[in-house]
Amino acid sequence: MLPLLRCVPRALGSAVAGLRAAAPAPPLRQLLQPASRPCARPFGLLSVRAGSERRPGLLRSRGPCACGCGGLHTEGDKAFVEFLNDEIKEEKKIQKHKSLPKMSGGWELEVNGTEAKLVRKVAGEKITVSFNINNSIPPTFDGGEEETSEGQKVEEKEPELTSTPNFVVEVTKSDGKKALVLDCHYPEDEVGQEEEEESDIFSIREVSFQSTDKSDWTDTEYTLNTDSLDWALYDHLMDFLADRGVDNTFADELVELSTALEHREYITFLEDLRSFVKSQ
Repeated sequence: MLPLLRCVPRALGSAVAGLRAAAPAPPLRQLLQPASRPCARPFGLLSVRAGSERRPGLLRSRGPCACGCGGLHTEGDKAFVEFLNDEIKEEKKIQKHKSLPKMSGGWELEVNGTEAKLVRKVAGEKITVSFNINNSIPPTFDGGEEETSEGQKVEEKEPELTSTPNFVVEVTKSDGKKALVLDCHYPEDEVGQEEEEESDIFSIREVSFQSTDKSDWTDTEYTLNTDSLDWALYDHLMDFLADRGVDNTFADELVELSTALEHREYITFLEDLRSFVKSQ
């Protein structure tokens, strides 16, 4: 029996290796797609009051409403709408920006739903920064309650949610034939850290040349991964971006803009959800 059990992991390992080999590489167009992150807005951050009880009756299946409209109106739907009303009020109360903040440096903003684009022209060059606010909030960890030296429990404040999206920088020269594309991101251990020595709060992950027409972007173009890149070359790339206005100041303002956009879209989602639950 023991030799038979030992051969099982080997067989499974071979099968997994075969599946990995057969899996296709992700296309380069996914550079603009938001990276998948764990749920960052947990239910604990919603305006659920302490001591609230979950009523089992809300989960019971019920028939159409007795009013004759043919719709489905349950006690659970009613409670859901009341909760959403409170949640929308709370989110609007803590909303910092009623309108999206402007970026310094002459950037023009274009917004299409959750996608945003910043465009700037400098001395015959066109610099475009694109990002998507979906899945852009890093996961938060509930620290619970802390105890003081006297043994008293102190309840921690809820963490402030900040949107740190991946973003893609495209630099196009006046001839307009090719674009230098730099895929950037915010390392989670750098955001919000204050150090004596100033460091970059964003990093370049990949660099490639692509057609100025995004529909022609392919995986056949060489992509430089910076994980194993010479530091001198990496520093020159960061200076190249800074000379075109993509520096720490830009990255800080981008976080503020993205956070405001994400919060606005979240409130809109709650309002749409409330309307959907209420509709007949």
